[in-house]
Amino acid sequence: MRRFAHFAALDWSGARGPRQRGIALAVASGADAPALVRPGHIWSRGEILDWLETIAATGEDMLIGFDFSAAFAFADRGAYFPLWNESPDHLPGLWALVERLAAGEPHYEIGAFLAHPEARRHFRHARGDTGDLFEPGAGRLRLVEQHQRATKQAASVSNFNLVGAAQVGKASLAGMRLLHRLRGRIPLWPLDPVPTQGPLLVEIYTSLAARAAGMAAGRSKIRDGAALDAALAALGSPPAGICGPVSDHASDALLAAAWLRTIAPAPASWSPAPLTDELARTEGWTFGIV
Repeated sequence: MRRFAHFAALDWSGARGPRQRGIALAVASGADAPALVRPGHIWSRGEILDWLETIAATGEDMLIGFDFSAAFAFADRGAYFPLWNESPDHLPGLWALVERLAAGEPHYEIGAFLAHPEARRHFRHARGDTGDLFEPGAGRLRLVEQHQRATKQAASVSNFNLVGAAQVGKASLAGMRLLHRLRGRIPLWPLDPVPTQGPLLVEIYTSLAARAAGMAAGRSKIRDGAALDAALAALGSPPAGICGPVSDHASDALLAAAWLRTIAPAPASWSPAPLTDELARTEGWTFGIV
């Protein structure tokens, strides 16, 4: 298997505004403890893109996990947006569509995309404001999300749902604008072949890292330095050494960076049984779901 020297985890945010307290970035290098990049800094999405572009330019040997979905469900209906004639049939086309319709939005926001009359039909926007093509119940799921639910590896939610604290649709759409800009600069697994050197992007769930560290489902948020170090120790990592309170976004990134280092050498991480070439092209996969 490909060996990486560095492992980065990005806790992302789809909230509005120029800077987001919900963004955190951590790197675990070699066997060292994971460390925050620019601790205490309130990141903008543009600054994260700048950081990633620097990694691409310098060719860092780094596995980079981002905590948002790279795609919407496709396999269940043969389309991301059924009945919309602009609906693309592959991941880069989806990112390009989101970018084109949201291009006037500052800070990589996605309001203009969601306001498009055809796009808004597919999403639950607010309580009492649901598009006519939003699937009844929880909403459409990608195959990886169906698989993780069926195998109880994680409890996913639909990216078409934009309501509630657990919703991930807005963050995923904002992330697609990021992926659009990184296309051709940093490959994304499993859409692209794993390069022999340089950086590689993978989609992750930070909750998987918490579960791997022995934390109960639904109680995976860490807000104390001592609890974080205990979780890191369960993953075989040196302590982060943070005293007192720590934001759950920072702890998610730190723990996920250490977790990526742990699971990357396992062949099963790279060859989940349900993954096909068609899924890699249209829906992608969440690294760590096997």
